[in-house]
Parts: sequence; structure tokens; C-alpha cells
Amino acid sequence: MGAASPKQFIRAYGLDEIALVPSSITIDPELVDTSVTIAGINMKFPIFASAMDSVVSPKTAGIIGQHGGVGVLNLEGVQTRYEDADTILEKIASVDRNEYVQTMQALYQNQPVKDELVIQRIKEIKAQGVPAVVSSTPQSATRLGKLAVEAGADAFMVQSTVTSTRFKGKEGQAILDLSELCKALPIPVMVGNSTTTDVTIELMRTGVAAVFIGIGPGAACTTRGVLGIGVPMATAIVDTALARDQYFEESGRYIPVIADGGVVTSGDICKALACGADGVMIGSPFAKATEAPGRGFHWGMATPNAVLPRGARIHVGTIGSLKEILVGPSNTDDGSQNIVGAIRTCLATLGAANIREMHDINVVVAPSLLTEGKIYQRAQQLGMYKK
Repeated sequence: MGAASPKQFIRAYGLDEIALVPSSITIDPELVDTSVTIAGINMKFPIFASAMDSVVSPKTAGIIGQHGGVGVLNLEGVQTRYEDADTILEKIASVDRNEYVQTMQALYQNQPVKDELVIQRIKEIKAQGVPAVVSSTPQSATRLGKLAVEAGADAFMVQSTVTSTRFKGKEGQAILDLSELCKALPIPVMVGNSTTTDVTIELMRTGVAAVFIGIGPGAACTTRGVLGIGVPMATAIVDTALARDQYFEESGRYIPVIADGGVVTSGDICKALACGADGVMIGSPFAKATEAPGRGFHWGMATPNAVLPRGARIHVGTIGSLKEILVGPSNTDDGSQNIVGAIRTCLATLGAANIREMHDINVVVAPSLLTEGKIYQRAQQLGMYKK
């Protein structure tokens, strides 16, 4: 037997380690088209609000949808477990930091998801004249997917920390077949999350309408600390965009990839698009809205896990309305408001007329991106260093 070879490490990059390079042209921002169509839904800009209880309620899904984005409702959260979800959300926001994990475990485990509330919440979103997009874990996808269709949902998302098509379960254990789910549901099915080329292309072959990319980079997620699993987002997006392009050549079907997690500012969104993402899913930027269900707090989807919680409840504060965060006007200088305006300005400055053209923008590794020339902002905690 020959000598073993040492494990080789591959350098991976996060969004804060890269920068976008201007092209040879610039264009008028009014000529920029930020619209996309994902899972059959026409969006004015490529932004999904995360399926997290601190971010999306029927009310905030309506507001975000009316401005042109999509809010994804978690069908296994407090909205579908409690008729009076506001009282529960108030309790989560007010509990002591040393007790929130146990409190949330009890709140999420002591009350089951109610079919009638699933249907009611989806209808509340639809009543506002916006697309209703909802999500569940793989374990509940068959049941909740049928309910989502019954209630009139426009798309269904299957989401877990890590998703693959090769799950090995115990004997007799029911395992979700994504291909069968996509065939059974008459609405588009999206899936997440993935970070690699091979897994992403396998997921696309099941018939899904979009794949969400990212493991562990979310502001409230602790998966990387608890499990040590994750790929920095810039590299994850590049690798999975390659899968999208390979699958398009193979099948003629273009399946969007959505960067999910680690996207905090408008600049992060622009960098994600330049890496190859067709859209982004963001949580903490919306959790800062005055209308946000979290009341200034934000928590991960795995926080209530009964065995191994993997999500902190973080305080993000409140900075303005959802309208101000999305389309302005902005009263901050740190990329947290008028996100859509910033995307439009970025595309115009780089000479990209639409989201697809952003995929061709040159990206460089830039370790000094957040420090070069920023000594005063850093020292005074202003602008890029605002806390």
C-alpha cells in the first residue's frame, strides 16, 4: 500500500473578500432593467425575503410583494401554529437572552402546525394581490405542499440546511422524492440549500424551478459554529452558477440559482449577482423594518430544534419601513436602505443593462476591500463600519 497523500485545501472566498471591476461602458440608471422571472413569478427586482418568522408574516409578504419582491412564508413557524401569532412573537422578542433557546423550543414544539392556519395564512397573502410563496422542511413537504396548492399558493419551496438527492434513511423511513413532488404539485417547486456544482445539477434534474445557495452564512445562523459546515458565499455562487449553465446546455432549461445567506447590504447583493446569482434571499436587512414580525430581533430557522439548536436570536434594531429599505428614500449611508436603487445604480455604473449581463462583470479577489482608505469610518463607526 502506497503512502497516503495529504489532504489538499482549496481556497474559497466570501462576499466581503471580492470586488466588482468597472467595464468599458456606463449607462443611464433609467435604462437598467432589474426585473426577473423566477418559478413563474415576475419580480421587479431579484429579492426574496427569507422564510423566517422574524422576517415574513402575511402582512410583510404583502408589503414586499406590492413593491415587486417576494416574501416567503415559513409554513412550520408561529404563523401556522398559533391563531394569535403576534402574542407569541412578542414573547420571543421580550424573553431574556439566556432563556430564549428553551423558550423557543417550547413555543415551536408544544403546538403543532394546523392545517386550517396554513390555508388561512396563504389566503391572507393572496388577498393582498401578491404572489404567495411558502416553504417547508422535506419531512413535511408532501402534506404541506398539497395544502399550499389547495390554498392557492403560487410556488412551494422545500428547504433544509443541506439538501441532496441521495438521502440515506433508516429502514421503513419515509423519504421525500423531489422528482415525484415536482410532478405531483401543479405549482413550481423550489429547493434549498446547496453549495456545490455536482449536487446543484442533480437537484436541477429533479424538475425544480430554482435552487437556493448557501449553508451557514446567515446573520442568525450558527451552523458553521455548531457543525463546522459551510462554503463561503462567493465561491458557492460561482460553483453553483456553473451547474446552472451546464444544466442549461444539457437540457435547454434555465434554472435560476438564488444566493441565500450572508447578504447584508446592497453591495453584497450586487456582488452576489456578479458571481452568477439570479437573485438573492435576505433576512436580517428586512428584520430591521418597522413592520418586521421580530420586533427588532432576528432568529435562525433551526433555533427551536429540539436536539441541536443552530440559530441565535440576534438584536438587529429598527431602521425604517420596508418601503424605505427596499426603494427608499434612504436616510442611511451604509447600504441598508433603498436597496433596489443601489442595485440599479451599480448595474448602470458597471454597464450592465440587466441581471443576466451582471453575470459577465469582472470580479477580483480584494482582501483590502473593507479597509483600504477607511480608517476614519472604522475609527468613528460610520458608513461601512456603522454598528
